[in-house]
Amino acid sequence: MMQRRTALSLLAVGTAAGGASLFLTRPEGPAAFDLSARAQGAIEIEDITLGDANAPVKVVEYASYTCPHCAAFHEDTFKAFKRDYIDTGRAHFTYREVFFDRYGLWAAMVARCAGADRYFGVSDILYRTQNEWARAGDPAAVAAALKRVGAQAGLDAAAVDACLQDAEMAESLVAWYQTNAERDGVRSTPSFLIDGEMHSGNLSLAQLGQLIDDAS
Repeated sequence: MMQRRTALSLLAVGTAAGGASLFLTRPEGPAAFDLSARAQGAIEIEDITLGDANAPVKVVEYASYTCPHCAAFHEDTFKAFKRDYIDTGRAHFTYREVFFDRYGLWAAMVARCAGADRYFGVSDILYRTQNEWARAGDPAAVAAALKRVGAQAGLDAAAVDACLQDAEMAESLVAWYQTNAERDGVRSTPSFLIDGEMHSGNLSLAQLGQLIDDAS
């Protein structure tokens, strides 16, 4: 699991090759967030959800696009979980992004730029190609790689640039994440809030199923 780290970090804007703006602090390596320095976001962030809102069990996944264990869950388990529990109306699913580093924030911004209907399609690409874009090198290379992900989702480079340059959205996402993390006690990814009870780790389908059955 990726553990939450704190560091002195503030939202900042820089420029990479191709015009993509870079958010979040230090140029050297991944940045983390100091939850004592809350970003003030002005945009209301909506939850990304799947399934029947009246399902008997509510499942909230907290995940980071740069977390290898999150990628493993979405590659190995999520499709079967969706088939057996979300699509059958047994569970209502909410996906909430966690920002342990700036690249995870950029990826979430690109996914949200694609719109609610295409969000999970972009999410699938981001997790499937995580080793390619998240480890592309310097920030400019990561921004360029995310543009390629956007292109696979039907977004042109200008649209991705506009998303990555949206400082107000970045600030609002960070503030939203901080509120969620503090309220629900998010300390690692992936974590699953199942009817108000937190469970951490890359849970198997059997483990998730048991927890949902217990909550039903």
